[in-house]
Amino acid sequence: MREFFDAVQVFFEQLAAVQWNYLLIAVGCHVLRLWIRARAWRAIVARAYPAARVPRRSVFGAYVAGVGVNAVMPARGGDVVKVYLLKRRVEGASYPTLASTLLVETLFDMVVASALLVWALQQGVLPGLGVLPNLPTIDWSIVARHPRAAVVVAVVMFLAGLIGGIWLSHHVVAFKRRVAQGFAILGEPRRYLRQVVVRQAVSWVLRITAIYFFLKAFHISATVENALLVQVVQSLATVLPFTPSGAGTEQGLIVYIFSGKEPATALLSFSVGMTITLIVANVLLGLGAILLMQRTLRWRRAVADEREVADSAEPEVLSADGVAPSGTARRVR
Repeated sequence: MREFFDAVQVFFEQLAAVQWNYLLIAVGCHVLRLWIRARAWRAIVARAYPAARVPRRSVFGAYVAGVGVNAVMPARGGDVVKVYLLKRRVEGASYPTLASTLLVETLFDMVVASALLVWALQQGVLPGLGVLPNLPTIDWSIVARHPRAAVVVAVVMFLAGLIGGIWLSHHVVAFKRRVAQGFAILGEPRRYLRQVVVRQAVSWVLRITAIYFFLKAFHISATVENALLVQVVQSLATVLPFTPSGAGTEQGLIVYIFSGKEPATALLSFSVGMTITLIVANVLLGLGAILLMQRTLRWRRAVADEREVADSAEPEVLSADGVAPSGTARRVR
């Protein structure tokens, strides 16, 4: 990560050369993309709970709150925030169902990202395993140095997940039903195509457009091909999310892919500048959403308040003579 912070210094040294009009257009495309993706997620949740009211503002707020948390925390912690916030605003919602809707929301992304990765491999621009350990800012070079161990770990994790899934399917019927509920929209292909795939396709166009204007803002050759290559790098940087927003990994890959085409200093300035801009935008949106939805930024207090409300809603258990059992406090309604 030291090289990443060195690149941050380079970015601030060249800050005066940034074309702010293009930067604002890129940020605008990014925010619009988040709004469209939130609408796609709402369609999935609404189909999972057809009898419940799924507020558009709550879905957007939960979505951008999760994106904001993911911007500063590794391991996709923001997805937990999305589910937690939306569960409180959809009557009858459960955590397993909402979590499975997030999985449905990524299906089209996996198809597009895989297609872009195949295209990049055909172009021969991605580094091989022998090159990865020599890239100074790659965070997961240990995988390249020990490929056999990485394969063993991956197989063990897969088998553990498979065994866990089999156990759940046999022992937790209610859990299985709730998870399947989140996939309900896939049972209606036309609705899924119209309300999810089309919107997510538009969001991908906006994503590439934003990268295009980021390239222009930092004086890097702005072409559709270059924007697609940067998108491939961003996808690879989030495969193993050990750092917030893939910081470090992304910079190393971009410098490698564009080596010989653009100065390394300009590439680092672009990559770090884009990363910082997106992090700031995501964090501001996320904090604003959490503040509006929770009325506080103190997460522990919000969780404690919710537990207190849940406890107060539990019916009081009385003995046969109408007296609360010993050690049980009478709750005031």
